[in-house]
Amino acid sequence: MKKNSKYYLLLLLPGLLIMVGTVFLPIIRTFIFSLQKFNLAEPNDRKFIGLKNYKDVILADDFRLALTNSLMVVVLVTIIALIASMFVALLLNKQTKITPALTAIAIIPWALPPLVNGMMWKFIFYPGYGFLNKILIRLALIDSPISFTNNIILLMLALSMAVAWRVVPFCSIVLLANMQNIPYTFYEAARIDGSSKIQEFIYITMPFLKPSLKIVLVNILMNAINIFDEVIAMVGYRLDSQTLLVNNYLHTFNYLDFGYGSAITYVIMIISGILGYAYIKQMGVE
Repeated sequence: MKKNSKYYLLLLLPGLLIMVGTVFLPIIRTFIFSLQKFNLAEPNDRKFIGLKNYKDVILADDFRLALTNSLMVVVLVTIIALIASMFVALLLNKQTKITPALTAIAIIPWALPPLVNGMMWKFIFYPGYGFLNKILIRLALIDSPISFTNNIILLMLALSMAVAWRVVPFCSIVLLANMQNIPYTFYEAARIDGSSKIQEFIYITMPFLKPSLKIVLVNILMNAINIFDEVIAMVGYRLDSQTLLVNNYLHTFNYLDFGYGSAITYVIMIISGILGYAYIKQMGVE
């Protein structure tokens, strides 16, 4: 038995070394950088400054703007993605001849790289005669093109729709898998008692979906708070449209301030953890 245990540990060793080298070591080094004045533009002026980087991050106007934009995206993506995921899951839960084909089509947005996804939505929301503007003009709903990307509220809505489009496939598949494990006898008993479809959804489907809703909400939250590619694809590095990761990228790799950028990384991690915990507790998921 001991020989087998040593053999199993030996097999796990390569994976453990990869995890240590690519996950744990960078996390530790990033934290060390965040406590230092470390700018590659001034390599000889590297020193320990404690929590000063964290204080500077919290007080910085550009970080507050990025945080506001990110929180706006989080709220919008959560609302859009959760409703859309539930709708798609309910649609795919209906057993028809085309259900397998619809399931395959629903997964396509998930397979697209985020940058490609952002380029596609840039074409849709292009401020000139983009796809959406053309449709609205042909339907006589507007007289001139709307500058979606020049208005910060409309831009955050567009970015949220782009992120939601990407996360809905995974979320809907998770919900669908949970739905298909709900015993059908519960629905039969409810129908005998004269319940409506809405009552069945509220009192049978939703309680059974609580475990999968935890996974779905965390997935939506992580994708929303870490939005980067879609922002770059749609508007680039514009100051007023910066999100947390864009702000972090600019300070770390454009301004080469690794100490300040590392502090932003840890602040983002803390915010992500707090928001994730809050969403889960709000849903009452244990």
